[in-house]
Amino acid sequence: MISLKVDLAGVEMENPTMLASGIMGETGGSLLAMAKGGAGALVTKSIGSVPRQGHKNPTLVELEFGYMNAMGLPNPGIEAFGEEMFEASKAGIPIVGSVFGSSAEEFASLARRMQEYGAEAVELNLSCPHAKGYGMEMGIDPDVVANIIREVKKAVVVPVFAKLTPNTHRLIDVAKAAEEAGADAIVAINTLKAMRIDVDARMPVLSNRYGGLSGPAVRGVGVRCVYELYEALKIPVIGVGGIEDWRSALEYMMAGAVAVQIGSGVGRVGPQVFGDVCSGISAYMADNGFRDITQLVGVAHD
Repeated sequence: MISLKVDLAGVEMENPTMLASGIMGETGGSLLAMAKGGAGALVTKSIGSVPRQGHKNPTLVELEFGYMNAMGLPNPGIEAFGEEMFEASKAGIPIVGSVFGSSAEEFASLARRMQEYGAEAVELNLSCPHAKGYGMEMGIDPDVVANIIREVKKAVVVPVFAKLTPNTHRLIDVAKAAEEAGADAIVAINTLKAMRIDVDARMPVLSNRYGGLSGPAVRGVGVRCVYELYEALKIPVIGVGGIEDWRSALEYMMAGAVAVQIGSGVGRVGPQVFGDVCSGISAYMADNGFRDITQLVGVAHD
């Protein structure tokens, strides 16, 4: 009997795939569709204290190797999101509430509301590269990250995941600070800060000029970050970045990820990507004599 079950810092999942924050996670209906596609857990869109429109168009460009986006954290605000969480809960699988804020107190308040809405864990967006005053601007400072996590841990009893940016030479320092402050898991990575110029118009393509690069183009960076984090930390690591099939998912898991999140792959492959990944992993395990998915976590370090 092959088991894909994962215990992620107390969040029990039937398989190791999760919807990544930022795609198809803003409404209860879209979250339910991802569950139907086979996801083991769902991460919501990053939600703030008040409604936010985000940047003006264009905010997204599709590339041959992924996407580049500068959405600007658009969201309906935490007050309106309770209805979406209630609808999404009908999926019967764990929901992780993603939140962003400009202070430790704001993060704590948002995390508390997500817990009240039924989130089984909260994910702190400390890594968005294209929203001024949020995300990466806070998430590259170990002391700031530690303070945010300490405040959130005081406010909630559910596990707290810290989503970190690769756009820093201090990734390990930030991750260790998060671990020491009480984070239950690290999510790595968010998008890479990037840019595209239209040579005909002779100007940047995105209205915000800079955006976040995602998709297969960032997979090598993500795998490297997970590999290094696995060796540096005692808490679980969740791998994100360019996962579109079972091989890329296993690459992250062999590097040390307990679970993997899929974002761009939903757009490039479809919601069925979760089920396809799980079927492929199961076949690989059967062919190679593995019974439990946890046997594959970190094997590239042996």
